[in-house]
Amino acid sequence: MAIVSFIIIAWVLSWFNFDRLFIQAFKELFNKEVSKASYYFIFACIGAIGDVVSLFNGSFYDKI
Repeated sequence: MAIVSFIIIAWVLSWFNFDRLFIQAFKELFNKEVSKASYYFIFACIGAIGDVVSLFNGSFYDKI
């Protein structure tokens, strides 16, 4: 469930051009080209990590 939440957060942040800021910062810090697909993929990965952490804490089944 956190995956969907983080993708929605990424979408809302893109209304305020956070995606451009993120892509530019990633390019300057790591000297790598990043697209919008990578931007959403990173947010999805953060959500997946959140789901895995809540699964190991035992709180995952409380949300369902």
